[in-house]
Amino acid sequence: MISRRRFLQAGSLGSLGAALDARAVAGKEAQSPNASSKGDKTTSYVPTRTLNGWTLPYRLKGGVKEFHLVAEEVEHEFAPGTRVKCWGYNGTTPGPTIEAVEGDRVRILVTNRLKEHTTVHWHGIILPSGMDGVGGVSQPHIQPGETFAYEFTLNQQGTHMYHPHADEMVQMAEGMMGMFIIHSREPEIEPVDRDYCFLLHNWAVHPGTYRPDPSVMVDFDLWTINSKVFPAIDPLVARTGERVRVRMGNLSMWNHPMHMHGVQFYVTGSDGSRWPRSQWRQEATEIVAVGQTRDIEFIAVPGDWAFHCHMAHHTMNAMGHNIPNPMGVNQSGVAAEIQEMLPGFMPMGRYGMAEHQVHVEEGHLPGPRNTMPMLVGKGPYGNIEMGGMFTLVKVRDDLAPGDYRDPGWYKAPPGTVAWLVSSDPNYGEPPRLS
Repeated sequence: MISRRRFLQAGSLGSLGAALDARAVAGKEAQSPNASSKGDKTTSYVPTRTLNGWTLPYRLKGGVKEFHLVAEEVEHEFAPGTRVKCWGYNGTTPGPTIEAVEGDRVRILVTNRLKEHTTVHWHGIILPSGMDGVGGVSQPHIQPGETFAYEFTLNQQGTHMYHPHADEMVQMAEGMMGMFIIHSREPEIEPVDRDYCFLLHNWAVHPGTYRPDPSVMVDFDLWTINSKVFPAIDPLVARTGERVRVRMGNLSMWNHPMHMHGVQFYVTGSDGSRWPRSQWRQEATEIVAVGQTRDIEFIAVPGDWAFHCHMAHHTMNAMGHNIPNPMGVNQSGVAAEIQEMLPGFMPMGRYGMAEHQVHVEEGHLPGPRNTMPMLVGKGPYGNIEMGGMFTLVKVRDDLAPGDYRDPGWYKAPPGTVAWLVSSDPNYGEPPRLS
């Protein structure tokens, strides 16, 4: 537990950067993102930090928080080496995170700059039927060039999302989605020091192409955290001993068992809200199913800790499908013949795919244009050999409250790193089942 004074101080420091960002985007009328529309001082909170993203500023008009979303085509970089024409909101995919406080009245303007109609559904939020955003059912479609207004009171708190309910398969496959965070009006019993959020998604960006393929149902090429793949995904940074909350939403077409190293976190909330303390459960891996959100909380311990989906092919880039299995196959006899027809061909995979990253880095296997290597990233001890839904939780003893900068690699205390014992594959006398 931390004192209320410490909580409020942390909130003030943590909100400074977000408030400055908001003013830069929306000008002097933008409001600090941790203020209540009713001026209730008890609603101060730690603003949510969106990995590789941002919080949408608002203007206060007659006691209503007014936000403005613009649906449009965006040029998006999944990581250096892959830039794609996607769809999103306000220039990014996913769109900016909307943050408000339980009890707020909000008005959300939605301008459509696409070439086809759209709507916005406020996923998990309780509101009047006519504000639910299902095209043809609860509202007319927002035609190209039109601006619609959604207005409702937030009578709940928790982690929610927004996305279209018009040509949904295409528009979501192209990147149209975002997070909608509603903070509790009352101070939380166990307040957090840092509050992160992100969306899980999948993409069919075939090697060498520049637009997502919305017709793919299963065989996706990229798996992303907030539309980024490792190593371009922001780390989750914290100070030793801080309470950290991570809000995860899944608008992909697969379930994702999200696994965090170094801690046993508590699952503290879902689509509805933060649960009562008696319902929290301790886990190291939590499945975030399609269309769901999950909140996890933990006390930060020093180190660099992996945080990733535990479906192994979700932590690689530029996935290949329907290819032969070369495991255990000596390809040297056919390599020269294939190279005559395909200059630059390199046989790989007899002993595994770890060599892929080395060959790419050395220029032996350039791959298609505009296509991320399957395995990427270097750490202090060598190649990390990951991609996709993978990032790091970086915890340091000396990090200042509200400091989210990447602190670099962890310097492990002497004697706490695994060490080499022998290079002899026949070392020792390991027991075997006869």
